[in-house]
Amino acid sequence: MTGRVEGKVALITGAARGQGRALARRLAEEGADVIALDNCADIETMTYPGGTEAELEETARIVTDLGRRVVTHTVDVRDLTELREAVAQGVGRLGRLDIVAANAGISGSAALQDMSEEQWEETIAVNLSGVWRTCKAAVPHVLNGGRGGCVILTSSGAGIKGFANIGHYSAAKSGLLGLMKTLVNELGPSSVRVNSILPTTVNTPMIHNETLYRLFAPGVDEPTGADLAAVTTAMHALPVPWVEPEDIANAALFLASDEARYITGAALPVDAGILAR
Repeated sequence: MTGRVEGKVALITGAARGQGRALARRLAEEGADVIALDNCADIETMTYPGGTEAELEETARIVTDLGRRVVTHTVDVRDLTELREAVAQGVGRLGRLDIVAANAGISGSAALQDMSEEQWEETIAVNLSGVWRTCKAAVPHVLNGGRGGCVILTSSGAGIKGFANIGHYSAAKSGLLGLMKTLVNELGPSSVRVNSILPTTVNTPMIHNETLYRLFAPGVDEPTGADLAAVTTAMHALPVPWVEPEDIANAALFLASDEARYITGAALPVDAGILAR
């Protein structure tokens, strides 16, 4: 099957790399034009580098090579004014908005007694409030189209199952499920569906960094991805250490397509069985 989102326009945050780039590629492959947003900067409490303008440009190249239109903006989801301007400009150039993929997020690790207020506040500001701001800026354009549409919130298995040392991350991702349930009821009368995806560990820079390696392999002097994989594989029902960004993108494509036209309020695990363990 091809053309599953033909003629539609998708807004994607965190689009420079990882899950966001995979979303842009997969939706473009199936016919969507793309508004690709990323802050293209490091955030102080992150323990790994943020995306870059060059990476966002590469995402745009991938979309255009697939024959679709793309508009990019460098914008931080913590800034509602700039976010509104970026979305409005993208919609103005592409003519409509049908799909909102609120994907931007950051991760870090610290136990409650060690976590700084700044770590807590920045994670909530990006991972929870940033998703709310994305919806605040984008959903009115979907409603103005009068055609219905869909909103996809990237939550996490950590929003369902508590894991040590990521209380700020888990709290934000759990909060997204509450936001989803409210938006389901607010937007349903306008035929706008709202769902979330619950990934496990995904093969991106968010997990492949020294801080996370040390968190999962505290007794190893110089831990590597192999040490992380040994632990995460044991956490999953399926014998894999992580899933790929394309696995998340495929789930989002399904939720955005007419195949899911009566699915709203769903929290779809793409988690190799971590929530069943």
